[in-house]
Amino acid sequence: MRSSEVAAAAGVNLQTLRYYERRGLLDEPDRTLGGHRLYPAEAVTTLRVIKAAQRLGFTLAEISELLDTARHRHARGGGAGLQTRAREKLADVEAKLADLTVIAQTLRAGIAAGCDNLDTCAGNPDCPLPFSEIAQ
Repeated sequence: MRSSEVAAAAGVNLQTLRYYERRGLLDEPDRTLGGHRLYPAEAVTTLRVIKAAQRLGFTLAEISELLDTARHRHARGGGAGLQTRAREKLADVEAKLADLTVIAQTLRAGIAAGCDNLDTCAGNPDCPLPFSEIAQ
């Protein structure tokens, strides 16, 4: 498949396709005599996997490691597999959710308290917003 066909099928643009190739996320494709890239059909699946993993919060570096592990099944172990990485990512997401829950509760308390002026709220020890703690 040509670059434009692969990009269209995977829902990415050509720059993304070439960037992933430079990053090593995609194997370097064969080329025609005229120099045009020819990707195997599996490249579309790989691109879709990369985009799905990004939506789950994995970085391109993490995705690269996961793809390398999948490509070199003999290199399993060492904590690089999807199960281990998914557990780590889930722990990160849960920690962020806990932080966001505290932020949401604090903002609700500030709204309920009628805080409408940063200077006034920051100077009020009864203000539910943690301005005085943050300022220190």
